[in-house]
Amino acid sequence: MSVRPMTEPVILFDFGGTLDADGIRWSVRFYEAYRGVGGKLDFAAFEPLFRRSDELLAQLPGVRTLGFRDTAETQARLLGRLLPDARDVSLSAIAKRFYTDSLATVARNRPLLERLADRYRLGVISNFTGNLVPCLEELDLARFFRVVLDSAVEKIEKPDGRLFRRALDALSARPAGGWMVGDNFEADIQPARVLGMHVCWVAPADRAAPAGPPVRRVARLPQIEQVLADDPVEVAR
Repeated sequence: MSVRPMTEPVILFDFGGTLDADGIRWSVRFYEAYRGVGGKLDFAAFEPLFRRSDELLAQLPGVRTLGFRDTAETQARLLGRLLPDARDVSLSAIAKRFYTDSLATVARNRPLLERLADRYRLGVISNFTGNLVPCLEELDLARFFRVVLDSAVEKIEKPDGRLFRRALDALSARPAGGWMVGDNFEADIQPARVLGMHVCWVAPADRAAPAGPPVRRVARLPQIEQVLADDPVEVAR
């Protein structure tokens, strides 16, 4: 059965690094907090430990009920089990810095999302740990999104195009009638572009773009409004 598009264009957002930070992924932000309290590992040694803490978090009984603050604190504790210098750093301080920085960015982005929700059908697709909905609810963001897809719940991870198509189908939209906005070029931007979506990359200005055709990019999420104005999406009726 063909999808009958609605009249409002669609915007799909990534969550971590996109809605809660200016293009900086969680592992980098946790690392900055870790170094800020005296951690000694370099990033090359830290990142695999952080990725393992992600896996442990997703396997945790009851993870699907964790809100955003509990997620940050739990991940810091799990990370502490893996860090060789955990006794020398404050895990609670790491979680607090990550959490407070996120709250500030979300508070700045919330009015933007409120404006966009009046003119677009919004969705979130994220590689997450099964508790994306309670995190969005705690951050007072869930009300803006008509569809929320969490990879741990859906059993599909980006860059698998099926996750994008599932969100578009839920919004009765075709790829050409939608935007994908995310900070991870390989997981967010490239697969959406292959599907035929409009794309906007959230990345610091000094981050080099991968080789290939240029894409629209912003350094801060509120700049997306100008991108949308410059490149409006036509939705077939």
